Amino acid sequence: MTASTHFAALLCSRLCHDLLSPVSALGNGLELMASEKDSAMRAQCLELVEQGARASAARLKFFRLAFGAAGGSGQSVTAEELRELLAGLAADNGRLTLEWAVEPAMLSKAAAKVLLNLGAIGLDSLVRGGTLAIGAEHTGGQTEIAVRATGPRIAFDAEIGRALSGEIAEDAATARTAPAVLIRLLAEENGGELQHSLASEALVLGAMLRDGDG
Repeated sequence: MTASTHFAALLCSRLCHDLLSPVSALGNGLELMASEKDSAMRAQCLELVEQGARASAARLKFFRLAFGAAGGSGQSVTAEELRELLAGLAADNGRLTLEWAVEPAMLSKAAAKVLLNLGAIGLDSLVRGGTLAIGAEHTGGQTEIAVRATGPRIAFDAEIGRALSGEIAEDAATARTAPAVLIRLLAEENGGELQHSLASEALVLGAMLRDGDG
């Protein structure tokens, strides 16, 4: 297996891992409904099915653009679509708040992928809830992206930080670090750079990419 196919397999593994929970909830709800006669319990089962279906759809839509080629090659993506995709990921967690300060109406495909994957890393770090603030602007022929996750007990894997910093190569990535490696590769391909910093209650992730079709 070449490095590129190995890396593609890792992204697929990550996608499957993140879909397992909502798809399992959907299956469990359907299984319970098949045997449950009590109307109140059936209503609860239906709610479980609806939650699983909603979460599965939200994650599929997110990964289609974050990892895949949604919309075709070389096209821009609206900021509103990106906001909806991240909001969908956070929708079933009442302890999460999304703040949006993306100024451009459109972002290149590369910038969109970087924003989504940095946002997902930020969401993953808020294990006890908190606020995810996303910002972006065009400045001096570049797109600057900033993601700030604030909340109690920020969880940030040091290996993800190493992947963002370029210390982990494609062929040494894992399913957990693959999105961070993808972010770094996109930044490198678009003449950009990445930054990250971690404090006790805040994780800050940043990217600067050259403006272009992406």
